[in-house]
Amino acid sequence: MALPTINPTTTNAWKKLQDHFNKVSNNHIKDLFANDAERANKFTINWDDFYVDFSKNRITEDTLKYLLELADEVKLKDAIKSQFSGEIINETEGRAVLHTALRAPKDANFKVDGVNVMPEIYAVKQKIEAFTNQVVNGELKGFTGKAFTDVVNIGIGGSDLGPAMVVDALQYYKNQLTTHFVSNIDGDHVNEVIKKLNPETTLFVIVSKTFTTQETLSNANTLKAWFLKSANEDAIAKHFVAVSTNIKNVTAFGIAENNVFPMWDWVGGRFSLWSAVGLTISLAVGYKNFDSLLQGANKMDEHFKNEDFKTNIPVVLALISVWYNNFFKAESEAIIPYSQYLNQFATYLQQGIMESNGKSVDRNGNPINYQTGTIIWGEPGTNSQHAFFQLIHQGTKLIPADFIGFTQSLHGNKDHQDKLMSNFLAQTEALLNGKTEAEVVAEGTETKIVPFKIFDGNKPTNTIFINKLTPESLGKLIAMYEHKIFVQGIIWNIFSYDQFGVELGKQLASKILQEFNSATVNKHDSSTQNLLNHYKKMS
Repeated sequence: MALPTINPTTTNAWKKLQDHFNKVSNNHIKDLFANDAERANKFTINWDDFYVDFSKNRITEDTLKYLLELADEVKLKDAIKSQFSGEIINETEGRAVLHTALRAPKDANFKVDGVNVMPEIYAVKQKIEAFTNQVVNGELKGFTGKAFTDVVNIGIGGSDLGPAMVVDALQYYKNQLTTHFVSNIDGDHVNEVIKKLNPETTLFVIVSKTFTTQETLSNANTLKAWFLKSANEDAIAKHFVAVSTNIKNVTAFGIAENNVFPMWDWVGGRFSLWSAVGLTISLAVGYKNFDSLLQGANKMDEHFKNEDFKTNIPVVLALISVWYNNFFKAESEAIIPYSQYLNQFATYLQQGIMESNGKSVDRNGNPINYQTGTIIWGEPGTNSQHAFFQLIHQGTKLIPADFIGFTQSLHGNKDHQDKLMSNFLAQTEALLNGKTEAEVVAEGTETKIVPFKIFDGNKPTNTIFINKLTPESLGKLIAMYEHKIFVQGIIWNIFSYDQFGVELGKQLASKILQEFNSATVNKHDSSTQNLLNHYKKMS
């Protein structure tokens, strides 16, 4: 096997961690600070334009020592080498996992089946660059000779979430093109987008590796039918492009073969925004900014691959997450970016993390008796402070949180930025310290109200401070979480790169759809049958 198959709970480090947890689990973080004046410095990694402070966690130097021993015992170093060398680490699907190759420099050497894939990758990059420049500069025109004003990305899952998140995050860098994303098979979704479009000036990007995905093809055919009300079949070749491997289906749709951008099976959907799946990103912000995004990710790749584990950002964050998930039994993690531009970041990470590590069978094919994937959720600050922070501060659940902030705003309004960052810093401090009964009383609080105003504190956070939200820094941030996913998957002894769990519902949906449109009768449980009958009666 390309990856080790070590049950983490059988390692010496795990046993040490369990004993250690029993001794320190009731420690309060503020006491750890009181006892060590150098704590913040010891638990901070300063790399490039990233400043990562993980000192506000329920960890000691011994915790980190044992977690690093765990990483060694599960052979994390070997696993990283296997991934970057193109070994078949997605064993259940017989594939390499090489999204890192997509952002590597031209002279890098990434081999799949003994063949260096870099020339192929750069040929596609050149095609993306040329096409982007022609559309943005108005050289490519629609069927009536007008330049394109709108781009519609049609995809779902990784073919939608990544590009949609990045385009949203990089709004500041956008050009004149207006981008739209159609993903849900909900017909109301696509029809609301149609309202905003002019068929003469709209470019459609259909993203589907197999060109058989139900949601994507349903939406693509609806948009095609709408487009053909204004144009003839020949015009499809001017207005529709595809990112796919299925040339036959794509050309049957009416798309010109030279307007097909290839994909590779060694790139998983949720890690594909770096490939031609990112065409809409390139169109929205220009190829140079798209390339900067890739370069930023590559910088994080090199940091992850080469940095000692003790100062390796993705490794340290992954180990801390394992500490909470497997020892404190914390089931979820919050992602709180203090930037409205990152409005879709937590949603994007939900797929990346929960689809990758939501597994209950280990790499040996055996059922797992320990916790694996974490539940990911979050919203930007300060909005989130007025929503769910109450539960984090005073609720009964332990919710570790990543706070992501930028020292500089993009539009340069320092008054707003200072207010935003004062909240950013205050929240992690409040989650750390809480408020004691004595402090509440000292404020003159009425006696019977005192219990309701006490905050226990001791709520763990990581603070990820970045200089500025640029395409490059965003690339680093996304890649950081990708590598965190990988590290956790290695520790938990699971395959992070398949997603068989999404297939069963699709299979059953196909059967139920047949019942809507014909006399076919399938066997269902009584609840599903009643609901199906109600829908058929009322629709």
